[in-house]
Amino acid sequence: MDPLAPETAPIYNIEALELNLRYGDFQALKDVAVRIKPGIITSLIGPSGCGKTTLLRCFNRINERYGNVTTTGQITVLGKNIYDPDVSLSELRKSVGMVFQRPNPLPISVYENVLFGLRIHSPRGAFTRRQADEMVESALRDVQLWDEVKDHLRGKATRLTLEQQQKLCIARLLPLKPRVILMDEPCSALDAQGIERIEDLVDGLREKFTIVIVTHNMAQARRSSQECIFMLMGRIIEHCSTLDMFLKPKQPETEMYVRGRYG
Repeated sequence: MDPLAPETAPIYNIEALELNLRYGDFQALKDVAVRIKPGIITSLIGPSGCGKTTLLRCFNRINERYGNVTTTGQITVLGKNIYDPDVSLSELRKSVGMVFQRPNPLPISVYENVLFGLRIHSPRGAFTRRQADEMVESALRDVQLWDEVKDHLRGKATRLTLEQQQKLCIARLLPLKPRVILMDEPCSALDAQGIERIEDLVDGLREKFTIVIVTHNMAQARRSSQECIFMLMGRIIEHCSTLDMFLKPKQPETEMYVRGRYG
C-alpha cells in the first residue's frame, strides 16, 4: 500500500452505496452511489421528478415519514450506517439538520424558535437562562440575523420577512450542533436580494458543516457550490466539480441539461 494514501485519500461525511428507494411500486432512486465531502457545498440538480429531494431526504431518513417507502442499500453519515438497528432517528436528525423549500418558523417567538429543537432533545433544566440567551444570540449572529431582531426576540417569528424566516430556520438547527445541513431549494420563495443574502450566508457556513443543497436554479448551482451532482430518472448521471459540470460535462445528458435543452 502507498504510505501516502491515508493522508491523501479524501474524507467523506456522506456515502451511499447501491441505494434504491421505492414509493409503493414506483422506483424513485436506482442504484445510487455517491460520496459527499465536508467543507464544501454540493448541489443536486436535475429536472423535476428526477429524485433530487428524495435523495436529500434519505440522508436523515425523513422519507420514512411518508409511508409505503422501501429503501435498500447503505448510507453512511459521519462514519455510521444510518440503517443500523442501534441508530436513533432523533439523534440522527440532530446531526443532520434540514432546511425546507418554504420557511417554516413556528408561531411562537423568535427566541423560542431558536431553542425549540434543543428543548425537545434536552432534559428539563439542561441549561440555564443565561446559557439559553447566549445560544440564541450566537445562533442568530451565525445566520446574520441578530442585528435585525435583537430588539424583537419576543415577537412572533411569523411576522418576519420570508428571508428572515429562512435565516431563522437555519439558526434553529445550530444549537443542536449538527455536522450536516441539508437544504431543499432554500431560496425558491425569496426575491433576488434575499437569494443573494441566503447564498452568502450558506457560503459562510460551509467550513463548519457539510452542506448539500437541492436547486432548480442553474445560476445558483454554478455560483454557490463547489461540487455538483446531476440526476436523471432516479440515477446519478454525473458528479464532479461544479466548474467541470458546466464547462466540460462528460455525459451527453448532462450537457443537454446544463445547456437548457431539456428539463
